[in-house]
Amino acid sequence: MTSAPACPPEPRTDAPPAADAAAAGGRSPRVPVVGFDLDMTLVDSRDGIAATLGAVLAEVGVTVTVADTWPYAGLPLDLILAGLAPGTPPEELEVLQARYRALYPSLGIESVRAYPGAATALAAPAAHGGRSVVVSAKHTPNVHRVLAVAGLAGAVREADVAGDLFAEDKGARLAQLGATAYVGDHPGDVRAAAVAGAVAVGVPTGAHDTAALLDAGADVVLPRLEDFPDWLATHVQDLRAGGARGEGERAAPLPG
Repeated sequence: MTSAPACPPEPRTDAPPAADAAAAGGRSPRVPVVGFDLDMTLVDSRDGIAATLGAVLAEVGVTVTVADTWPYAGLPLDLILAGLAPGTPPEELEVLQARYRALYPSLGIESVRAYPGAATALAAPAAHGGRSVVVSAKHTPNVHRVLAVAGLAGAVREADVAGDLFAEDKGARLAQLGATAYVGDHPGDVRAAAVAGAVAVGVPTGAHDTAALLDAGADVVLPRLEDFPDWLATHVQDLRAGGARGEGERAAPLPG
């Protein structure tokens, strides 16, 4: 039996897919369209993810703890499994991914909880004539399941939910959706915002702290998701003033 290493692999930098121009209909630079990451941004899903990873990897003789899985929070499933079970051939990793996705609805969903302020944050853009979208690395059917269990599904249109995307690939989808800002807990989310030409809003609720998110290029880091509506008001002012990509929005973290 082997134990998993403590450090994650380098994130991939695949080129984003071609944009679907039709999906960007109605985009307006004066209306806030805010993208949100899901895991560890809107919801605390660490226990369910760790439980599912533990069950899947135990079947191939790899023992992992919640602490082992935490550094991988926010990465795509294939990279998580490759890091926790190093040396596993690619074809076996595909089998493990399929097994994880089969088990997650029964082992991973029920422990998910929305973060304080998540529902209010998702609802906030509508008060300014805009809307929220969710773009996640999680498998798309499970994104919908998690939103439902967390009580957040009603805040986002089904067409505005996308999964199976990471970093630059997220950015391509955000651009299609007309996102003016993207909120996430991972440096990959900062890269996604850059690709989309959106303001990168970090929240240190995942495995990466405020300094790491600012170092990755976040324009602003909010100590708590509850601070988002106040920040959004300034973002809307910048949009209406014609500011490009939130010029001047990079700032020190707001006080907690």
